[in-house]
Amino acid sequence: MIRQFHPARRRAIVASAAFLAVSILPMQSAFAQAAHKPKVALVMKSLANEFFLTMETGAKDYQKQNPTKFDLVTNGIKDETDTANQIRIVEQMIVSKVDALVIAPADSKALVPVLKKAVDAGIIVVNIDNKLDTDVLKSKDLNIPFVGPDNAKGAQKVGDYLAKHLKSGDNVAIIEGVSTTTNAQQRSAGFKQAMATGGMKVVSLQSGEWEIDKGNAVASQILNANPDVKALLCGNDNMAIGAVSAVRAAGKAGKVQVVGYDDINAIKPMLADGRVLATANQYAAKQAVFGIDTALKALAEHKKQSELSGVVETPVDLVTK
Repeated sequence: MIRQFHPARRRAIVASAAFLAVSILPMQSAFAQAAHKPKVALVMKSLANEFFLTMETGAKDYQKQNPTKFDLVTNGIKDETDTANQIRIVEQMIVSKVDALVIAPADSKALVPVLKKAVDAGIIVVNIDNKLDTDVLKSKDLNIPFVGPDNAKGAQKVGDYLAKHLKSGDNVAIIEGVSTTTNAQQRSAGFKQAMATGGMKVVSLQSGEWEIDKGNAVASQILNANPDVKALLCGNDNMAIGAVSAVRAAGKAGKVQVVGYDDINAIKPMLADGRVLATANQYAAKQAVFGIDTALKALAEHKKQSELSGVVETPVDLVTK
């Protein structure tokens, strides 16, 4: 049996359905907006370096604590000098249309062009750990905020502490990170300033490329060429670990001081027994979180890349026995 509706009632039903459809549309739109979570890519340097593993763990823990706030994808390269692969990772993140990119660049200059592509694609880009080169950014008319510590200030704290254990006129050497990176240059500058203030003489500065083995080889070479060196100032703890081995192999344990930078777990036993005199903690686990928060705030406030503030300085502290 087919039920017949009175024309007036039929019109009322049609009107109600139309009203319901219209009222649901904005609700659906609002739900879709609420359901969208920004995807943040964290691109680091070598995951063989404990510092960046700690950074990655800190970022993942933060995302787990804020599962409705954002999604996270993390990437790293095989070693500190693998700049080409880091560029490819950034290109992959552009293709996958992440909303924000937080990067610790392997090279302060070489990463700028691909990061310009990311910004042009509408991705918010935040720089952590190693500051991008100011002149290259300017040449690309690019504003990328730096979230991280004052590396020169941190290294100077370590160097000032070392100076108290040396005598004016003592010869020292610096084992630098990758020389094309701003943080390596800044740490060397901080070490130099501390040594100049203390009256020590820097007789050698060579790159250990942030790596244990390269740090060991460079330290051995320095000790052979400069038998009167009283200290090795290393731009990170990986190189300091390599330097400690070189000092021991040269039969100079207790005679040559070693300092580092980063305060990774592997350095703590060496601080405890005196093989390493001091290091600096720049809070790896928190550094990525600071960068992610900067990116999320920019997204929430619908800011353009050009509107982001230039520098957000994070803490760095001296660590000794």
